[in-house]
Amino acid sequence: MSESSAEAVADVAVAAVASATEAAAGGWRRATGIAGVAIGVVAAGAAAGVALERLTVGRGIRRKARLALDAAGPYGALRGTPGKAYAEDGTELYYEVDEVEPEGGPASRRRRLFGRKAPAAVTVVFCHGYCLSQDSWHFQRAALRGLVRTVHWDQRSHGRSGRGVAQVRDGAPVTIDELGGDLRAVLDAAVPEGPIVLVGHSMGGMTVMALADRFPELIRERVVAVALVGTSSGRLGEVNFGLPVAGVNAVRRVLPGVLKALGQRAELVEKGRRATADLFAGIIKRYSFASRDVDPAVARFAERMIESTPIDVVAEYYPAFDDHDKTEALAHFAGLPVLVLAGIQDMVTPSEHSEAIAGLLPDAELVLVPDAGHLVMLEHPEVVTDRLADLLARAGAVPAGATVEGYGSTSSTAGPG
Repeated sequence: MSESSAEAVADVAVAAVASATEAAAGGWRRATGIAGVAIGVVAAGAAAGVALERLTVGRGIRRKARLALDAAGPYGALRGTPGKAYAEDGTELYYEVDEVEPEGGPASRRRRLFGRKAPAAVTVVFCHGYCLSQDSWHFQRAALRGLVRTVHWDQRSHGRSGRGVAQVRDGAPVTIDELGGDLRAVLDAAVPEGPIVLVGHSMGGMTVMALADRFPELIRERVVAVALVGTSSGRLGEVNFGLPVAGVNAVRRVLPGVLKALGQRAELVEKGRRATADLFAGIIKRYSFASRDVDPAVARFAERMIESTPIDVVAEYYPAFDDHDKTEALAHFAGLPVLVLAGIQDMVTPSEHSEAIAGLLPDAELVLVPDAGHLVMLEHPEVVTDRLADLLARAGAVPAGATVEGYGSTSSTAGPG
């Protein structure tokens, strides 16, 4: 990006603040239409280029295309046995369990994935990222469904979980430590006994680190393997989101205030976000994927998850990332089989952060996926699923030589089989 582009980015960010100020005087429809896209955290930096691109196709055509993709895509349709856990502040946390199929089930598929031996009694717990939901693990869930016991849960104020009680009642900001406590509540309810494999993407990985920091005895006594996907142990305040120095400094300067102002006008902001759905979709794609040929239905699936996160929830969570530092907590994973995986072109939690984690866990397997962005488990599901199967084998949860070939496809027929 050129220096003039950097100045333009800064102007966009400043304009967002001005719009928020204007909104207080009654111009919220237009103001929130511009600033509401800040849900992508770095939306101001991408807005100008995406807006020009979207002007070339009629809004009605794009709306029909979104509806068609919503109808055709099977992604996020997998459901398990529902359950509820309750956080320390009383927040209701929703989870689902996929049990191992009884003998006499699809034996041929079981042999393809794990060989002739039955899987061990291990529960794999998946933790999703910021502005996503448990459905973001669709492909990995489809691959493991019925073969290994899995738990998928929604973080507080995301997906089907309840709004954070401390946030609504007390106005308290979300903290990563709090999320670690939430995960402990889910484990107590859904996995009261037996060995556990923890899998976390982005904020979900930070949640796993917070669990280790707060409850090291649980890691020591029950966790048999860990996967950290596209995440960071700290120093997120240094991430530039693919922007030049002028642009990222402008975004950092104004974004907290913009998000706070927008969170106080949530209902009007949501109307603005709907009005700017086309611009929003382009920003999501830019910061979620790196591949040019990502399945449009997958891109739309990611868009639906992210746009369903209310703007006040976005505002509540955002400060937690600057404060996040769980580098020392990584020591609790020493000696365990650990997978550290990231997309090389991830602009949200850059792959250098995964390399730093692996550097502190020298026995960990580090996998850097070319042509992959932040949502690597959706963009290249076959790679993520394959490495997870290998992690399970290293943990003794499945026989060595397990394969998940054919279960990471992004085709429209991908499903539980």
